[in-house]
Amino acid sequence: MTDIAERPADGRWAGLAALIGGACIIACAPILVRLTGAGPAATGFWRMAFALPILAAMNARAARDAFAPPGRAALIAGAMFALDLVFWHYGIALTSVANATVLANLTPLIVTAIAWIVFKQRPERMFLLAVVVAVSGAWIMAAAKGGAPGKAPLIGDLSSAATALWYALYMLAVGRARRTDGAMRVMFWSTLSALPILVAAALIMRERLLPLGLGGWAACLGLGVVHVSGQGAIAWALGRLPASTASVVVLVQPVVAALLGWMLFGEMLGPWQAVGGAVALAGIVLAQWASRPAKAQAA
Repeated sequence: MTDIAERPADGRWAGLAALIGGACIIACAPILVRLTGAGPAATGFWRMAFALPILAAMNARAARDAFAPPGRAALIAGAMFALDLVFWHYGIALTSVANATVLANLTPLIVTAIAWIVFKQRPERMFLLAVVVAVSGAWIMAAAKGGAPGKAPLIGDLSSAATALWYALYMLAVGRARRTDGAMRVMFWSTLSALPILVAAALIMRERLLPLGLGGWAACLGLGVVHVSGQGAIAWALGRLPASTASVVVLVQPVVAALLGWMLFGEMLGPWQAVGGAVALAGIVLAQWASRPAKAQAA
């Protein structure tokens, strides 16, 4: 894929394909997080640390000025993504799986609201309906899965809700950075800026810093590869698609994660989970239809 920052009209489908592919890859991350044995923030640190050398090499090949001082948006994206990882991991640990999933998947609502209020990008009514349908599908899946209340439900709920805010700001920041910089440059600098926040969080929370055994280190390496390929594809797609549209499409993640849990861990899919997955996918398709360029809608 050519690493460009423009949004050519004929590249919309390429951006959509990259976005879906990246979301499917990212869906593997929770499985690898289970296997690291390190603390929540520490796991995020190792994810970034293993990804950074790969991104540095790819960034060096992408442009001559790859390591010139970054723009503010790329640094903000890194800080937001670090906070996203910390709050998401702790949300899972402290509240029910259902609550953590539902609250963290409110990202499309937040992205659409910020784009509307701050950037004056008023969404179409059909797109708003698509957002509600997609988020409802994720809610049905999470509610069907249920789970124990968690060690500290209120704190866990707040942490999970904050996750949606941090990821929304991350996507908006990446979308803004991609107006002037290539995807690999944005990924490199955002990853680098996330490292100190993650290691600071791990030390403050007194987490276990090192993974458990070779299997834990292999899982951290896998997370690094997932970050480069999955988030890299999403960052590339954000150069061709609006952040509001992208935030809806990435809701394919819980659907893919549920399928992987069924195939790898024998976590059976109930009828309501299947219904929720179908509703979420319908919302994603509707969002794409509603956000087509004006010429395509007229045709």
